[in-house]
Amino acid sequence: MSDGPVTRITKLFEQLRRQERRGLIAYLTAGDPEPDRTPELVAALERGGADLIELGMPFSDPIADGPVIQRASERALRAGMTLPRLLEIARAIRRRSEIPLLLFSYLNPVLRYGLEALARDAAAAGLDGCLLTDLSVEEAHAYVGAMRRHNLDTVFLAAPTSTPRRLALVAKYSTGFVYLVSRTGVTGERDSLSEAVAPLVRAMRAVTDLPLAVGFGISRPEHVAQVGALAEAVVVGSAFVHLIERNRDNASLEIQLEALARELKHGFVRQPV
Repeated sequence: MSDGPVTRITKLFEQLRRQERRGLIAYLTAGDPEPDRTPELVAALERGGADLIELGMPFSDPIADGPVIQRASERALRAGMTLPRLLEIARAIRRRSEIPLLLFSYLNPVLRYGLEALARDAAAAGLDGCLLTDLSVEEAHAYVGAMRRHNLDTVFLAAPTSTPRRLALVAKYSTGFVYLVSRTGVTGERDSLSEAVAPLVRAMRAVTDLPLAVGFGISRPEHVAQVGALAEAVVVGSAFVHLIERNRDNASLEIQLEALARELKHGFVRQPV
């Protein structure tokens, strides 16, 4: 099933491979600090070198998010963020950019919206795929079917604790890329890269040819360099969200966000994928 749709995500990783580059995937909590600013923040990240944007749907009861992203979700929800509003943001981004967009959400908002309706409306808004953090891959058949019918990628998570059977299912149902969680626990900035990354990359490569992206705890150029030696892309979330939190009332927020993306992107060592 990993022979999936051709999306901007697929094309991005093909381009990265041809150019012997690694990708920087940036996570933003959509609507933080306010919904109207999110398209400008995405534009700043793209100027700084981000290759793909994860638009996070804020959720009131997160289980995988650390305190930085939890606070961002609270701010976004207070600002009136909803899934229909996120789709409006995606449309606004798409009017000016072709950067790949991945919806990052918990299952509950998607079920409330409706699987088929979301797949249809997400595709129409210019999103390229979806990652549901708390959807078990064993129970994902209906979701995957809806996404496929609308030419959307389905990205699943694999963790250091994933069993061989779980890794095989993640490989079967993922398209675009596979998201590797670098460590157990919640998201957040860390001082060092987990030693679990390299074994997880090896285990995942044994069951799929899809590109691999490593996230959770990556916040420094040296982390990016370490991941770049192992995987096709790195995912950075809390470092960007934390910068937004500290500077949300600062007129230079976009400039600072662009600068951080550029600094992290420079961490990559040019090498063949």
